[in-house]
Amino acid sequence: MRYAQGGGLTDAERDARERVRLDAVTRFEAGATNRAVATALRVSERSVERWRRQWREGGAADVASKGSPGRPRLSDKQIARLERELERGPLAHGWVDQRWTLARVKNLIGRLFHVSYTVEGTWRLLKRHGWSWQQPTRRAIERDDDAVELWKKEVWPRVRASRRRAAAGSSLRTRPASR
Repeated sequence: MRYAQGGGLTDAERDARERVRLDAVTRFEAGATNRAVATALRVSERSVERWRRQWREGGAADVASKGSPGRPRLSDKQIARLERELERGPLAHGWVDQRWTLARVKNLIGRLFHVSYTVEGTWRLLKRHGWSWQQPTRRAIERDDDAVELWKKEVWPRVRASRRRAAAGSSLRTRPASR
């Protein structure tokens, strides 16, 4: 079952649904029909049929909740190790530059813990543990900050002023003489 905006059931809602299923098991053991169980618990007969089949095949344990499907799959100890490895940097893990991408982090998690995450799941995991994306500053090594400041103060005002004059001159038009 899918929920809008990545939602789902809370633990309390999951517990409430499990209580309904276990109540159905009690009724199965008492010999109630699917229709009677569905009516009493205000659920569909198809759900009751599915629960009865699970109960027959594996007992009450098969009808019980399997837990949240969106649970984090890395333990606190694994998260701590992942953070240490991320702090070592991509070079230490075989990449040629110092840029962590989500795909690289996903790959690292797979290598370290044999757990598969999607790129989006990797982002959510990192965000949940306080990591954020970083945009590297791109500056040429040869950049001369003093020359840039001088250009912004002296040259740019002249360039901007000449553009304004050119734009103002082009908007003045003379009307053709009317005959």
